[in-house]
Amino acid sequence: MADYDSDSSGAEDIATNVLLGYASKEPTGDDFSQLGGHPTWLDEKTAPSGSLAKCRVCNGVMNLLLQINGDLPERFPGHERRLYLWACRKKTCRRKEGSVRAFRATRQTTVQQRPAEKVEEKSQPKEPAQPATNLGETLFGVKPATNSQANPFAPGSSNGTSANPFSANGTSSNPFSSASSLAAKPPQQPVPDEAETLPETFAQKARITDAPPPQTPTPSKTPSEPWPTPSTFPTPFPTYHLDADTEYIDSTPTTAPSNMQIDGSSGGADDKTLFESTMDKTFQRFADRLAQNPEQVLRYDFEGQPLLYAKGDQVGKLFGEVGQEGNGKVRTTGGGGAKIPRCANCGAGRVFELQLTPHLITELEAEEMGIDGMDWGTILLGVCGRDCQEGGKGSGEVGYVEEWVGVQWEELASAKRPA
Repeated sequence: MADYDSDSSGAEDIATNVLLGYASKEPTGDDFSQLGGHPTWLDEKTAPSGSLAKCRVCNGVMNLLLQINGDLPERFPGHERRLYLWACRKKTCRRKEGSVRAFRATRQTTVQQRPAEKVEEKSQPKEPAQPATNLGETLFGVKPATNSQANPFAPGSSNGTSANPFSANGTSSNPFSSASSLAAKPPQQPVPDEAETLPETFAQKARITDAPPPQTPTPSKTPSEPWPTPSTFPTPFPTYHLDADTEYIDSTPTTAPSNMQIDGSSGGADDKTLFESTMDKTFQRFADRLAQNPEQVLRYDFEGQPLLYAKGDQVGKLFGEVGQEGNGKVRTTGGGGAKIPRCANCGAGRVFELQLTPHLITELEAEEMGIDGMDWGTILLGVCGRDCQEGGKGSGEVGYVEEWVGVQWEELASAKRPA
């Protein structure tokens, strides 16, 4: 995979709460998460309703953009989670609500702790407390960051973790869910003398409250119909593995990508002046952040704050100024304040989980000719904050619940997306 820190500035780099996803043709040790291709299910015997694969505009079947392992064992113990994002490729459906959809697969099991195990734990000597300075190792399974970043999810890494970072055995933390994994832990007591070296943002993250208690869901109203056969789908996007790494950004602001031009411009100095005078600050911030890790296709920050493409459209207005503190700022609080619609299945509040970035379009359409491809700026996914189950499903059964998708479309009259 590419060296994503090749343009970093060493000691000036700042680690954020965001985990970045990258497209990879080589296996990454994660057998489930992927970009493009055809979907796979938690339980091959239980596919979702075929209605979830259909565009709400034309009623035709859509193409898979992303499927990702969403297990959050510390946040939702006993839950297996998978997330799916879909898009209709018909030109007549673009820029219309319902042409991009998402759903979540969940299998819940009862987690019980046997009394005998508790007694044994009391009789065993306690393990030494993990030093506060090794919090990054706890989250990502790697040593604290250095100037030359090793991918924490590479197969056969020397850190002793499982080759599959998204292992469903509940012992590994999902590398895309580091923010929530920490959020689910009780308040951490700093180790004397070492606590002073702990970055303030991590210390604040460690004091985030636990997940809310479970809530009894109401039956899902998703129409039930057979899942379409593979032959009924349009030609799928090429399949990529999904790699991940912590986001590091330069503490100093960057400029817009050099390959981003105003429509009809030549890319000269005058064009740069025109760009800076015409682009609103929200888009400039979006372009600056992506320019620091230009090959990212996914940004993951469960219960965090999205990086908005625009603030004046319908999606931007839902989030207001949430998450717009500017480049180089590491989030220290949750993503509260956004008015994402509540879960239609159980009524609980939804939270931001991830977003797709324009470089995904470049990867998925690399082998296509022409310029009539996808034209979104970013796709945001909001999920049920309680990870509710589809109505009528019992313990150990797989259920599917549609989630909220917010699409910010490319500003055609302003600028072309980053390549």
